[in-house]
Amino acid sequence: MKKIFSFLIACLFAFQSFADEGMWLPYLLGQETYNNMVKRGLKLTKEQLYSINKPSVKDAIVIFGGGCTGEIVSDKGLLFTNHHCGYNNIANASTVEHNYLKDGFYAKSMKEEIPSEGLSVKFLDKVVDVTDQFLPKLKGLAGAERQNKGSEIARELIDKSTNQAAGLEANIIPFYKGNQYLLFVYKVYKDVRLVAAPPENIGKFGGDTDNWEWPRHTGDFSVFRVYMSPEGNPAAYSPNNVPYKPKHFLPVSIKGVKEGDYAMIYGYPGGTNRYETSYGVKLKNDIENPTLVSLRDTRLKLMMNEMKKDAATKLKLASSYAGIANYWKFFDGESKQLKKHNVYNVKQAQEQQFITWAKNKPEYKDIFTDYKTAYEQWTPYAKQRVYYTEGIMGAPVARYSNMLSGFEKALAENNTEEINKLKTSLDRVRKGFIAEEDIPSDKNILAATAQLYYNDVDKSQQPTEFYNWLQTKYGALDDAVTYKKWANDAFESSLLINDAKWNAFIQNPTMAQLNSDLVYQYVRAFGRYYQEQVAPKYAAFNNKISDLGRLYIKGSQEMNPKANIYPDANFSMRLSYGTVQSYTPRDAVFYNYATTMKGVLEKYVPGDYEFDLAQKQIDLYTKKDFGQYKDPKFNDVVVGFITNNDITGGNSGSPVLNAKGELIGLAFDGNYEALSHKIAFDKDLNRTINVDIRYVLWVIEKMGGAKNIINELKIVR
Repeated sequence: MKKIFSFLIACLFAFQSFADEGMWLPYLLGQETYNNMVKRGLKLTKEQLYSINKPSVKDAIVIFGGGCTGEIVSDKGLLFTNHHCGYNNIANASTVEHNYLKDGFYAKSMKEEIPSEGLSVKFLDKVVDVTDQFLPKLKGLAGAERQNKGSEIARELIDKSTNQAAGLEANIIPFYKGNQYLLFVYKVYKDVRLVAAPPENIGKFGGDTDNWEWPRHTGDFSVFRVYMSPEGNPAAYSPNNVPYKPKHFLPVSIKGVKEGDYAMIYGYPGGTNRYETSYGVKLKNDIENPTLVSLRDTRLKLMMNEMKKDAATKLKLASSYAGIANYWKFFDGESKQLKKHNVYNVKQAQEQQFITWAKNKPEYKDIFTDYKTAYEQWTPYAKQRVYYTEGIMGAPVARYSNMLSGFEKALAENNTEEINKLKTSLDRVRKGFIAEEDIPSDKNILAATAQLYYNDVDKSQQPTEFYNWLQTKYGALDDAVTYKKWANDAFESSLLINDAKWNAFIQNPTMAQLNSDLVYQYVRAFGRYYQEQVAPKYAAFNNKISDLGRLYIKGSQEMNPKANIYPDANFSMRLSYGTVQSYTPRDAVFYNYATTMKGVLEKYVPGDYEFDLAQKQIDLYTKKDFGQYKDPKFNDVVVGFITNNDITGGNSGSPVLNAKGELIGLAFDGNYEALSHKIAFDKDLNRTINVDIRYVLWVIEKMGGAKNIINELKIVR
């Protein structure tokens, strides 16, 4: 009861930060927050954390690829991030003969580093508050009109700040649901090379079983290097490029951590919705999450059936499987934790407090009446939307086929210029699709998701012409054999799969060829229904929710003017602070703050997909060959440790820093007991799971023999 009550109090005052909650903007770090960081143990000044004119910690932090964080750790552009962040690049560099996912990779010199085509890193150049260029022009606007005007203003400002020749990109992000706007300018480097990666039995040790779980024993790291032109500018890959010279890089501390130590995490958290309403929580619990989890579970099982059969298929599907599995488990856990902590009722109590305060204030008094109406109008279509995005579009062949809709439009309009442009781009994309396509699993996913849609989605929300045709040609709609026969024919005859048919089509594309393709017929039937019947409702719902959310936060700030609040995560640079901290997840269970290599060996299962080990690691442990990385308390190498920092997706690869700004670990996961964190932060149970930097270095040196990488670091002992 005490636990539930403390959680209730924290959420009732969601606009006031508690304990170590908060993902703070270094650019706008308030004095109160900074003072709290100092009380926790921070030894750095504000300017050392973030400065435009002088080197600071922010200059060592990058956006890695499209959704992770990385950090520069040497004066030659060496970069650390997570193994799962570099996974796709490691897979792309691998072949069956040189399988770096399975065996690991360690460049012994810069000449051995492998270019990662398509990979980029972004350094934050500057942040500008442009709110005063938005709000006056948006005054009085709502819904789509406000969104369109906001996009128009943003495009103009972004264009002024973008300079491709100088490698500068810009974007504008709304904060507090549109009550503030910030312009971010990044310097983008596109020559990034793979330097080192542990084998999967280290980098993914524990697999899906241990995902989102503590205790954890995963060496989730990979190493890259950023290159620049000889003149010092961002540049595309060239053998003439030189290692990037950073403004600041992170020293690496091998002193180790102990309970209560200060911990600070920098990075790019992707998204939270801490100011979600009870209506949104109910929709997640009742419809969105269960539907998504069920559909992903189906896809994962069908993929795994094929991955078990041979190494080439496993390698081909590995990256896709990992991405699907990660958030399959997350959304399953999120629903369970939201229900466990009674977040729906907590949110209702918070909203009632606001309603009471707002009853005589015209701007705010109808907010929750309008929320109720908006959700009542959208909820009947919510399951259909998840089935379309996660089910119909869950089959890779369907996702690719959907890209042909633009081709159909160009053919219908006889737009020769657009047709020629699309021929080139679609041919290029198809080559990538075919290289990654596993026909047996995809065929089964196509059949299974089509049947699940028919069984589970309201019959009034189905493209009846497709199912009527399917029944006439292939048989009963409640029989799995019907869908399997259709899927088999679709793959056998599709121009998307058959090279000869595709080449003939791309040379002389016609509407008849496109419309006769069974896969495209399927995608078009569901796509048209969604675009005509569901997408407009979803857009109207989102616009309304956006307007109400903006007013709700604005009113809440007026209700609690002294509250020190932070904005939702939105993939802008943030820092969070906390401490190394053990926890008790349930009665009579205690989780220590650190795991060791002893635990790795305890989990070891020879030949197991998730818990196998290389003989070399076993031998090194048996000999206690820990080198300079042994922790004196545990008399072992610490593999991972936990802190109570506030993070979310996008923080993968983020540096965990000690009080002096030295690297002590890499954040890579959260704990299952607090998977409600996107909506409700649990100040008692929330933990960030980090790989200890000493384990990272031990693997590089002892397993990989890459002492050259160790020598490049500034190590603090």
